[in-house]
Amino acid sequence: MGDPLHRLGSELLDSAAAVKTDDLCMEIDPPFQENVATAEDWRKALNRVVPAVVVLRTTATRSFDTESAAASYATGFIVDKRRGIILTNRHVVKPGPVVAEAMFLNREEVPVHPIYRDPVHDFGFFRYDPGAIQFLNYEEIPLAPEAACVGLEIRVVGNDSGEKVSILAGTLARLDRDAPHYKKDGYNDFNTFYMQAASGTKGGSSGSPVIDWQGRAVALNAGSKSSSASAFFLPLERVVRALRFLQKGSETYVDKWKAVSIPRGTLQVTFLHKGFDETRRLGLKCETEQTVRHASPAGETGMLVVDSVVPGGPGYKHLEPGDVLVRVNGEVITQFLKLETLLDDSVNKNIELKIERGGSSKTLTLLVQDLHSITPDYFLEVSGAVIHPLSYQQARNFRFHCGLVYVAEPGYMLFRAGVPRHAIIKKFAGEEISCLEELMSVLSKLSRGARVPLEYISYMDRHRRKSVLVTVDRHEWYAPPQIYTRDDSTGLWIVKPAFQLDSPFLSSGAKDAENLCRQPVLLTGERACGEHVCEGNNQELVDGVTSMETNCEDSSECVSHNNASDGVVKKRRVEEDLSADGNVADFSLNDTRETKIEKSSVIQDDMLMDYQGATAAAANASVAERVIEPTLVMFEVHVPPSCMLDGVHSQHFFGTGVIIYHSQDMGLVAVDKNTVAISASDVMLSFAAFPVEIPGEVVFLHPVHNYALISYDPSALGPVGGSVVRAAELLPEPALRRGDSVYLVGLSRSLQATSRKSVVTNPCAALNIGSADSPRYRATNMEVIELDTDFGSTFSGVLTDEQGRVQAIWGSFSTQLKFGCSTSEDHQFVRGIPIYAISQVLDKIVSGANGAHLLINGVKRPMPLVRILEVELYPTLLSKARSFGLSDDWIQALVKKDPVRRQVLRVKGCLAGSKAENLLEQGDMVLAIKKEPVTCFHDIENACQALDKSDTNDGELHLTIFRQGREAELLVGTDVRDGNGTARAINWCGCIVQDPHPAVRALGFLPEEGHGVYVARWCHGSPVHRYGLYALQWIVEINGKPTPNLDSFVNVTKELEHGEFVRVRTIHLNGKPRVLTLKQDLHYWPTWELRFDPNTAMWHRNIIKGLNCRPV
Repeated sequence: MGDPLHRLGSELLDSAAAVKTDDLCMEIDPPFQENVATAEDWRKALNRVVPAVVVLRTTATRSFDTESAAASYATGFIVDKRRGIILTNRHVVKPGPVVAEAMFLNREEVPVHPIYRDPVHDFGFFRYDPGAIQFLNYEEIPLAPEAACVGLEIRVVGNDSGEKVSILAGTLARLDRDAPHYKKDGYNDFNTFYMQAASGTKGGSSGSPVIDWQGRAVALNAGSKSSSASAFFLPLERVVRALRFLQKGSETYVDKWKAVSIPRGTLQVTFLHKGFDETRRLGLKCETEQTVRHASPAGETGMLVVDSVVPGGPGYKHLEPGDVLVRVNGEVITQFLKLETLLDDSVNKNIELKIERGGSSKTLTLLVQDLHSITPDYFLEVSGAVIHPLSYQQARNFRFHCGLVYVAEPGYMLFRAGVPRHAIIKKFAGEEISCLEELMSVLSKLSRGARVPLEYISYMDRHRRKSVLVTVDRHEWYAPPQIYTRDDSTGLWIVKPAFQLDSPFLSSGAKDAENLCRQPVLLTGERACGEHVCEGNNQELVDGVTSMETNCEDSSECVSHNNASDGVVKKRRVEEDLSADGNVADFSLNDTRETKIEKSSVIQDDMLMDYQGATAAAANASVAERVIEPTLVMFEVHVPPSCMLDGVHSQHFFGTGVIIYHSQDMGLVAVDKNTVAISASDVMLSFAAFPVEIPGEVVFLHPVHNYALISYDPSALGPVGGSVVRAAELLPEPALRRGDSVYLVGLSRSLQATSRKSVVTNPCAALNIGSADSPRYRATNMEVIELDTDFGSTFSGVLTDEQGRVQAIWGSFSTQLKFGCSTSEDHQFVRGIPIYAISQVLDKIVSGANGAHLLINGVKRPMPLVRILEVELYPTLLSKARSFGLSDDWIQALVKKDPVRRQVLRVKGCLAGSKAENLLEQGDMVLAIKKEPVTCFHDIENACQALDKSDTNDGELHLTIFRQGREAELLVGTDVRDGNGTARAINWCGCIVQDPHPAVRALGFLPEEGHGVYVARWCHGSPVHRYGLYALQWIVEINGKPTPNLDSFVNVTKELEHGEFVRVRTIHLNGKPRVLTLKQDLHYWPTWELRFDPNTAMWHRNIIKGLNCRPV
């Protein structure tokens, strides 16, 4: 039944009464003589059957309808050898895009393509080239639905629990079981009976043949109950009919399959088979019952009763739950098979139904609808979201009209706004939306960076519309919007652009940067972001196209594929982020292009006085709080799943920053790196001084210290906001000391300043944060400030003196607590970060630095470079150092230099690839630089900065170290780093590769084979998911060609063709080498590059290799 995901969960039983009813329904017929089969009979039958059973390795490349993007194993079997047709389950064939392979008994593998999946019942067909199987003799398995009977001894042959071939025995116990209910928001079969046997099938056996002793398939294995050994089998009558239609389409295998239309009719009504006692309680007349019993086969136990009617369907407002079906076109109908046969033969025709409702008879004439017309065969992909018309399957689950605009996967843009999976979009940018084409029309008129309202409903809260604010991606995180359409002749989904080239949506993000900055959102409440998200949806994002994983094992063992990096650190549940009232600023499509504050000078002056008065009017606010409040900013940060680089552990962050520079041309905000972790982020800033929300851009990420600098456009604040927002006064000197009083000031979630007076207990606490399972930024070589009291581990802000001058940032740090060998949990804590480091970098940005230029608010500014010693150090008490043999002279010199700390710095390790590597060793004590004793990290930093100011700058530090009982003099090189962070990534076959980032290099190991490129993430439904190329390893060779860096990796992968098998050599973080093969799929997974351009301050996405795509 596929993996556990495809077992579709355990059956839901309403009550103990349902169990009792099931027991009462069991009937044991006298066994047929043919059931008495010997072991030799079974051996012969299995010898014929087993070679025709194949293991299917399927990959759903996109979330669609009821299925998520995933890779799984299942089973199928040959039903037509000449044409190359394989029968399996619908949930294996998938309703959406799928790539699959069949592995035969002798391990020969062939690609298979879907040619049919039934819209309702759980069966579908793959097709393969019979000529590709050269070394195996096999025969097709005949279908014999008429042979199924209670008491029949059967065997289930398939890939049970991933064991390739398993043979499970059982006996058919029931032929009239209700179709199992798997999920309330997923695929369920209906309007059919199922068979039941206690065969105990598990994951992987979906699509297995249920055979009798003659080697005939009497049923198709479909699902099971996880709490017992019960297995559920689909009858084969409708399968046989569909197969005959397919066989008429072609006599033999041909390269180009001709798509075959299989007529399927529906009334959009679900029936259940109820016993006669129950139908009498529903109002069935006794004379009607007698007529039905007389006209039905002997042994008939009940009739068909309406269970549900889909709104908008042919039966809507005509049929009601509880209606008992008596006749169709004058014929008594009590079985699903006869009813479905009539419907399939009457597509687009009227039929006459006679029903009884509460004791009265009614005759209805209804039009039979084409079932395929309400089964979507196309979807829109935009910003990682998959949107398509609501299918009959989900319309039945949710009781909505078919064809509404359904969000199968929210992707990034919609998830960022709070739109959950399974949402129905009702209104967008002020226009009502009833079909996908209307949504595309509105979307095509929007430009990058536009912010527009969206209204949606969900099946969990169907009676209220929820309002959210959608921000169109300004950066090119994803490909332009595309339409995928199913082509049954090839089994592929053909992709084409959704919009014309002149659409504003396709314009360069650089052109819209200025427009975005001039689109502030005025906030009238806490936030204007919208309120509702389906509970738990913050983990749904990781399914499908946008799903990204860092764990190195396949997560297909889990029922739901959740982001392995989701933790409890800075990420908040989405439900908490959003406004309690759900109000959204009133936008129209025309208004969103530019929002201006047009007020008279009198009104502006009044507003200015109001905001200034509000800031100063806090009842018991301290002077420090009143002074610092106008400088505080609340951050909301989203990281696109397509570029979760550098091991970032979440997609959504919150935190408080402080404005450190504010002029007419540029504003700069300082914040911790547990709020802004990487440069590939979308940052929104909300100001405490003025109710406005504007975007920010990451301009500097310090390579060592835990802070980032974010720029904003002051003109976006408007004249009033620009006059009340100001920069804080920084006080880098004198440094805080133990016992000093400070004010801890920050913002609550409602943007209200909160403060308390605290006392510094330790101004120079050295951090010691271990590496996470998935290496990410961790603060090293830092001394932080500890207080006696604070507001808890989630409250960030600043530390000020009584006059409100900032002495430190009260920032958040990420760590990981480990429990045992395999269990860990993300946590965070807060500490003070001295302001001196931020002040130094700020001075360089304002006065002009010596680094590369970066476009900030339309002005190119040189950005600072930071010289660092890429060595991780930790302090050791001098009392311990004496035990290691450090002399009294050095101990006295170090105490004289720093009588407070009384410590010496020791080497924990060098960053791999640094200039200090192979010079310093673990355990070395760093005593002095140029004969001057050093006792703290700040001394090392000052020495590195002095090198930049020296005329004879060779970039080397003259160190005096103590190693294994001896002093030594060393010249150790330093490294110069910028503040850009990782600015380039490549997506190849669904894995995100990048240069090894500092957190990886801090482990002290890089492959000897030229380092290689580092796999940071992988996507569900991709080739790397399918073949097991997971994260936390380096790719060092492809087809024997070295890939020491990204440029060489690009050159190698550009030569690979679509469908080509590739040999990949990798080395894991633990040093273990591995060689694997994978098949490149350029149709669904083209190779593309994401790169930051400092000249435009934009992230651009370029196709490196794809089908029908010219490389850029």
